[in-house]
Amino acid sequence: MKETEIKTEFQLEQWLKENCYSMNSYSINGNFIYEGYGLENNDGLYQWYYTERGEKKVLEYFATENDAVQYALKTIKADEHANRNYIGMYNSQIEVKKVISELEKRGIEFWTDIIPYGGINDLRTRIFAIGCGIKKVQDLIKK
Repeated sequence: MKETEIKTEFQLEQWLKENCYSMNSYSINGNFIYEGYGLENNDGLYQWYYTERGEKKVLEYFATENDAVQYALKTIKADEHANRNYIGMYNSQIEVKKVISELEKRGIEFWTDIIPYGGINDLRTRIFAIGCGIKKVQDLIKK
């Protein structure tokens, strides 16, 4: 489906899935999330909202589904984290180099960051595949 054909929540959900956007941070067409953004129809009024720790805050209102869906699509595409799919978190730089080498060998676009997992003295590297590259690295996903 082309982006220009997206008019409904269902079509947006399908497009996001087809293009390997993670649905863990976006509630589109009713999927449950713990934290993130969502789009819902509340008695004919569409709402773009953010939810965190059970608290939902409506950020935008829309009179039509098409307007709401277009806004959601634009917003999600602008989020550089939206199509990053988690492969794993590593505390060994040897493991990091091994995984990155394999990603490069397969021509998979990826992104990494380093976080203080257990404090400043416990740094971990997270590795994410970009978009549908995740389909080609299922064997690398850390369980």
